[in-house]
This record gives sequence, structure tokens and C-alpha cells, in this order.
Amino acid sequence: MRIELFNTLSRQLETFEPLQPNVVRMYTCGPTVYDYAHIGNIRAFLCADLLQRVLRFVGGYEVRWVMNITDIDDKTIRGSAPHSPLWRPEMGEQTEDPQENLRRYTRFYEQAFVEDLERMHIRRHFLAALPRATEYIAAMQELVRRIVARGFGYVAGGSVYFDLSAWRQQAPYGRLLPLDPASIRAGARIDSDQYEREEISDFVLWKARKAGEPWWDFELNGQHLPGRPGWHLECSAMEHELLGLPFDIHTGGIDLRFPHHENEIAQSMAGYGVEPTRFWVHNEFLEVEGQKMSKSLGNFFTLRDLLQRGLDPLDIRFAMLGAHYRSPFNFTFAGIEAARRARHRVQEYIYALHDATTQEGITVDVPALRERIFGHLAEDLHTPKALAEFFSFLNATPAGALSADSRRGVLEFIAAFNQILDVWQITPRPPEEIPEEIRRLAEQRWLLRLQRRYAEADALRHQIQQAGYTIKDLRDGYLIERL
Repeated sequence: MRIELFNTLSRQLETFEPLQPNVVRMYTCGPTVYDYAHIGNIRAFLCADLLQRVLRFVGGYEVRWVMNITDIDDKTIRGSAPHSPLWRPEMGEQTEDPQENLRRYTRFYEQAFVEDLERMHIRRHFLAALPRATEYIAAMQELVRRIVARGFGYVAGGSVYFDLSAWRQQAPYGRLLPLDPASIRAGARIDSDQYEREEISDFVLWKARKAGEPWWDFELNGQHLPGRPGWHLECSAMEHELLGLPFDIHTGGIDLRFPHHENEIAQSMAGYGVEPTRFWVHNEFLEVEGQKMSKSLGNFFTLRDLLQRGLDPLDIRFAMLGAHYRSPFNFTFAGIEAARRARHRVQEYIYALHDATTQEGITVDVPALRERIFGHLAEDLHTPKALAEFFSFLNATPAGALSADSRRGVLEFIAAFNQILDVWQITPRPPEEIPEEIRRLAEQRWLLRLQRRYAEADALRHQIQQAGYTIKDLRDGYLIERL
């Protein structure tokens, strides 16, 4: 099925075609592992997961998906510094070696991140690589050499900067997010890894060594420049090494358009001579109860915060997938509860498809159903339309009213849909351990019914319901179920 995606670069919907036949190369800006992932981060990775699944299971493509781990930047260095309040006992004792401290600090949060991915059913086996930035220092240094050799970088104070003025004579800057050229501060330099849109200046490629920070040796045109890479440089080098340029799709949160992704374009074109990617796909922000998430407002949540409150990660996944990726997602606890009910309703429908035994009944055109629902997914990942179509079908088509052939076909379709959503079990209802007291009451009630003592039997039914169970009478017995 043909896939259409909104390309941030062209600011329009485009038909997607991979550069290599039937193979999609896709890169996602991954986490900076300095803390537990918050739910805004999780949404970005979930949107990337949705995209790669639609490419696989709707488009029929093979997908090579790479997500990087940023384990060297301003934040991870601060967190791993001596006497940092962010250092945790689980990381062990700090050493005299800043690189070893950085490794221990980031590995702890990297492992936590991988666990969070698995909880959210962002499956590790779909990722071709989950590379750490510190594993590609040599490739980053080579990219710096290329940029400087082509006249788009210079050394100042032991650091290497990207010459924005020289680059703007070669190509436009501000393609992902329009910038005011008058606000570009010619000759000014920025050393911080992250900065605001208003701070348009030469940005750092390689940072000079600072006391107490991890560093790597670097030789550039006979100069000894010990230090470490700038954040923007890291992705450009890893994309080139792991996917080759240009690749097909780059994803990330909309906040990364500038400066991070804009700088990636400039670095890759200046150093490698080619665009990094053909499609830029960005997801919108996450809000909490209609407000921007922030610690100062007390509405800042990591995934682990929500799990401690008793929320199911699959309910969170289902709720997030219910919003279009290019629309803000408003996280509310009421919304998660609604998603829980909707998800369990579908799970009960799946169990009912397995439970039903009738041969005759309603016939469903399953290929047409699949075409409609997957068609919405192919239309820029429109999960709200796909889910609305799906629930309309459920409302109009009771599981027990379907013919045996249609039940099999609908089960096969839901299994295919679940390859994308990954929030249901496509299995028969699991046997439930019914408490012995409930079983005893149910048996007493059955004997009373056989004796036509219906009032007493109804009283026991009410007692069973009060305990959280219900009785379904069958022709030759009964079935106990949890309410």
C-alpha cells in the first residue's frame, strides 16, 4: 500500500518511496541518558515506532531503523561530575577517571531507557542499531576534518566551530524552521549543546578540554585539540556510518527542528557533500492537562512515575496512539482511563471471537475492512481515523453474531492491526483462578436451580456478584466470570 508522509522539509504531504528498492533506512534521535525518560520523550519514540511498523506492515518494506544514545553532552557531563547530586549509589563509587564516571552514569540510565522501551512495547528487535555516541568519536573527528578542509569550520580557543557565514554563502540555513536572517549574529560563537532559536551563531563542532571533564585526543592540521564532540555533530557522523547518506527518513520531536536538525543538515552537506535524508518527520509536543509539562508546574512525569501510580504502560501506549502524531497530545489521567476501557473492550471482543461456536451468522468483507483501516494509516499515520473506523465496525458487528469463517477472518485482521498497535493478546481467554468460596456458592446456586428454588438461587447470584463475579447459565451447567 502506498504511504504518504508529511515532510517537514517541503512542508507538505508527499508520497514516500525509498531510495533503495523495498528497503527503508530510518534514523531517530534517541535519548540523552542523563535521567529517566519523561513522557514527552516517550511520545517521540512511540511515534517513530508507529512509523516503522506502518512501513513494515502496511507498506510491506524492510526497515533498517537506527536510534542513537547520546551519552556525551553537557547534561551527561554535569550528571557524572565529581560530587554531582545526580549520582546514584547504584552507579558505584566515583573514580578519578571522568570517562569512567561518564560510562557508569550513562549506562545506568541507558539500561533504564531500554527497560522503558520494552514496557511500552517499543520492541528492541525492530532496531537495527542502538549506538552510543562515545563509540563513534573517530568518525566525528573525521567529519570535523572534512568540514574544516572545505572551508566551513575554524579553530578558536582550542575548540572547532562551524562557520555559519561561510555556509550561508553556499546554501540556505533555516530550511526546517524559517529563521530571520537579520537575527544571525555574524562572528559570534555558541559553546552550549542546546540553545534557543534566537541565538543563531556559529555553533561548536568540537569542544576544547575542560578540567574534570571527559576528553579525547584530536589532531587537526597539526594542532593538538583534546576535547569532546558537540551534540549536533554526533548524529551526523552516526547517520553516515550506520545508514549511509542520504537515507530515507529522519524522525524526532518538533523541538529538535532547530537548532539540532538544522545543524545536522549543514554539517552533513558541508562535510559529506550530500543531504542527510529525504524525509524529515517530526511529532508535536505533549501537554499535561492542557499545560506545558514542567517541573515548576508539578506536572512533570517520567514513565516510571506513572507506573508507580498504577497505570498500565499499554494503556498509555494506546492513549498516545489515539492522537495524530502531528497534533499535540494532551495527557490526562481521565484520558488514560478512557483508553484503558477502550483497550479492554477490544480484548473482550477478541475473547468473544474465540468463545463463539455458531457456524452461521453475519458475513464480513474482511479485505475491505483492512483496506479502509490500513488506508488511514497509510495516509500520514492517521491513527485517529483508523481507530474510529475500527470501533465503528465493533459497534455494528457483535462477535457472537458472526459466521465461523468471518470470525476467523476478523481475528486475522485484528492480529494484523495489532502488529502496529501492539496492545492486545490475540489468544483465547486465559483460564482464571476462581476463589474456592465463589466456586462453592456457584455450585450451591446450581443445585438450588435444579430444585426450582429460584429465590434462594437468585440470592446466591447476588452474593457472588457482590464479590466481583458473575454467573452465566449454560444448557448443561454454568460459567463463572469476573465482572
